[in-house]
Amino acid sequence: MEVVNLESKLAQFSECWSPKIVGEVNDSHVKLVKLTGEFVWHHHDAEDEMFLVLKGRLRMRTPEGDLSIGPGEFVIVPHGVEHLPVAETETHVLLFEPRTTLNTGNLVNERTVEAPQRI
Repeated sequence: MEVVNLESKLAQFSECWSPKIVGEVNDSHVKLVKLTGEFVWHHHDAEDEMFLVLKGRLRMRTPEGDLSIGPGEFVIVPHGVEHLPVAETETHVLLFEPRTTLNTGNLVNERTVEAPQRI
């Protein structure tokens, strides 16, 4: 067991859209990620994703409409739902998702992180 300090972990990296593993719970990863700008439309065939905003504001675009998530709030994106994360300013997010979750879901492109770094 160890105590994980989120601020300390976030201070260890600066790149955006590159999730870092900071813990594991059963078959799921706890990840931290910094976001700025717009990601890509994608979905996950088999995995749900939880986005907990620590700092900033996240806009989660979906075909049904946009959701605005602020600090201390989270959203769970069910598997199969197309979504596009957008952060107008640098936003820090804690992700909770199965180990098998690829950050770009059904897409593989230059933003795909196949083996996230553990910090």
